Amino acid sequence: MLVVGRDHAGEQSIPDRPGLGLGPLGGLNAALAHAAANGFDAVLSSGCDLPDLPQDLLARLGKGKAFALGQPLLGLWPVALAAFLDRHLAITTDRSLYRWIAVSGATAVDCGPVTNINFAADLPG
Repeated sequence: MLVVGRDHAGEQSIPDRPGLGLGPLGGLNAALAHAAANGFDAVLSSGCDLPDLPQDLLARLGKGKAFALGQPLLGLWPVALAAFLDRHLAITTDRSLYRWIAVSGATAVDCGPVTNINFAADLPG
């Protein structure tokens, strides 16, 4: 596991790429660059507010360039996209995940219900 964008005690962490203020794509870009530089094939990305991921998530996402329907940051991204995302961030001001999904050609996959905790009211029980 790698934490991107902030330090987390006990976990390896790296900063957003190419810098702060790019939102989730800066984090995904950093993770892809790190994965490519360290011999990994892909990055499985998830927001910190998604505590209960499906046990078969990787199987559902397949070989990558795929994301969970309704959760655009929850995805599997081949490292072959690293340079493409670098260029995308350099030339666009639209840094939305949905724009990246469109230009990368990622596929939406039904991963079942995924709990998203954004507010105290979202906590179970």
